[in-house]
Amino acid sequence: MTPAPRLRARGKVRDVYDVGEDRLLLVATDRISAFDVVLPDPVPDKGRVLTGLSSYWFARTADLVPNHVLSTDAATLPPPFVGEPVLAGRATLARKAAVVPMECVARGYLSGSGWAQYRATSSVCGVPLPSGLVESARLPAPIFTPTTKAAAGHDLPLDPDEAVALAGKGLFERLKELTLSIYERIADTAAANGVIVADTKLEFGFADRELMLIDEVGTPDSSRFWPADAYAAGGAQPSFDKQFVRDWLGGIGWDREPPPPALPADVVEGTAARYREAYERITGEPFGAYLARAGVVPRDEESPDEDAALERLREGRG
Repeated sequence: MTPAPRLRARGKVRDVYDVGEDRLLLVATDRISAFDVVLPDPVPDKGRVLTGLSSYWFARTADLVPNHVLSTDAATLPPPFVGEPVLAGRATLARKAAVVPMECVARGYLSGSGWAQYRATSSVCGVPLPSGLVESARLPAPIFTPTTKAAAGHDLPLDPDEAVALAGKGLFERLKELTLSIYERIADTAAANGVIVADTKLEFGFADRELMLIDEVGTPDSSRFWPADAYAAGGAQPSFDKQFVRDWLGGIGWDREPPPPALPADVVEGTAARYREAYERITGEPFGAYLARAGVVPRDEESPDEDAALERLREGRG
């Protein structure tokens, strides 16, 4: 009998399964969150964009730091996951790691919570910045602005002393070095394809005492992507991420408390289009080519309800 999957955790976006003593299966769903609340409407192909872009960046940063990826090939998944069409293009077999309890954020531009902090203190996470900067301004040099890693609710900014107290001096310095190096690699690569990476969030962990890059890398969920040809400092920027959803939620006056409102069809489709465009602009590859390479069945031939298929897996009805 095929063993039932063991759901280890269900995050805002990912389902994480135990599949062995030292391995995990990460499944990127189409769930979308905003202001730390999961919204009721999935965004088609979002999970596959996250998996495809993460795979792209894991491969292009492996010379800087090892990562947790073992395989993204659906044919290599362990039972009962092997052969599940819904997992094609959205599943990552990974090494288990002891997660560093800190979100590692690099910023090259002043936006989001960084802009809010700067207006209040002329600094971000305790890093002083020049006076007179405007929203979305390019910083003189990228900065490391870590936060807490909250299991629920909001991550909180950490100044350097707080981050050192959390991680230790040596690990803090290594995380800062790696985060800025990876950000510069991602930003330089994206810039060559007409995309500004305003900031990005990374996670690290230890496996067999080795520091590794884990979770996701350089995706629209973990980064701000702006079209370079439309960039103009002094206000909010058009983007290829979930800012489109945040803006709509702000426009209807949602108080950011559950329950969240349903998303209109045009907001869902507009967000999906932005995610796919992020993949295509950055990689230079049609998103359809990624889907074909991953063995994704065209939508008109697959189960019409991917959410139901993922729920079946979560409940062990494999």
